[in-house]
Amino acid sequence: MPHLTVEYSRNLAGFPEAQVLAALNQTVTASPEVADEADLKSRCVVHDHYAVGTAPEGRAFVHAQLRLLSGRTPEAKKDFSERIAGVLRQLTPRPAGLLVQLSVEIVDMDRPSYVKERL
Repeated sequence: MPHLTVEYSRNLAGFPEAQVLAALNQTVTASPEVADEADLKSRCVVHDHYAVGTAPEGRAFVHAQLRLLSGRTPEAKKDFSERIAGVLRQLTPRPAGLLVQLSVEIVDMDRPSYVKERL
C-alpha cells in the first residue's frame, strides 16, 4: 500500500512515463498519510485499444487510480487526488487537435483482507 496506476491512451505521443512516475512518487510519498516511501508501488499502462465517448478520433485520456488501505478521511483522499491531478496537469502532453480527459480516482482496499510482505 499504496498502489498507483496511471493509464493513458496510445495517441498521447510522448507521454513521459518515467518523469510522471518520479513526480507522482515524490508528491504521494510527501503526504503525511504515507508512513514509508518504499510502500508506494506505481506503474503506467498504455492502452492501444480504447474509446472516449462516441467520436472515432480526436480524443485521449489519462486516468490515475490510487488504491489505499481503508480508513482515510475524505480530506486525506481529496489531498491525494489534488496532488496526483496537479502532476498530471503539468506533465500530460496536449497535442494539437486532441481533447485530453484527465481523471483521478481514490479507491479503498479492504484492510482486513490485504496481505503485504517484504521478502
